[in-house]
Amino acid sequence: MPISPEALIFYPAAAMLICAALAVIMVRNPVHAALSLVVCFFASAVLWMLLEAEFLGIALVLVYVGAVMVLFLFVVMMLDINVAVLREGFVRRAPFAALAAIIMTGLLVWAVWFERLGLPEFAKPALRPEGYSNTTEIGKVMYTEYVYPFEIASVILLVGIVAAIALTLRRRGGTKHQDPAQQVKVRREDRIRLVKVEAEKNH
Repeated sequence: MPISPEALIFYPAAAMLICAALAVIMVRNPVHAALSLVVCFFASAVLWMLLEAEFLGIALVLVYVGAVMVLFLFVVMMLDINVAVLREGFVRRAPFAALAAIIMTGLLVWAVWFERLGLPEFAKPALRPEGYSNTTEIGKVMYTEYVYPFEIASVILLVGIVAAIALTLRRRGGTKHQDPAQQVKVRREDRIRLVKVEAEKNH
């Protein structure tokens, strides 16, 4: 039975996604965990492309890999993170994590089982006409049915950006800060004092 090109792409990407996801929670170095999460995003983007969701795949790479994960890496590398403290609650939360893993595994097995034996009517994907674009469909739904939630989310993000800038620029006692306006107004006479020194004469 010949293997389809989609299967040749799906199985390596799925294996890479699983291995990278395990590395995120198992590696000791936080930087390595963040880089493993980047691999997860790339593998997930490949799976989105296979599902003909090009917009979601590209957005996943541009937004999460290009912005969010870069921010995570900067924070992880700039902070002195104590790994031992982070792993203190690992054993206590292990049963809940195992339960979530069992549920997710059961859902995946159920999906694969129905895929092999024939999908039920509610799970069959609809056939798309030629020239179908999921980006166009997402845009239509986002700016028609969900325009108000979209605008509310954008306002919340804007408030978060303004709050972050306000917290960064707030005046705190005991810290040194510079005023760019005062720096621009500086003249040479305010910073340099010319002193004429008499030359010494040899006796």
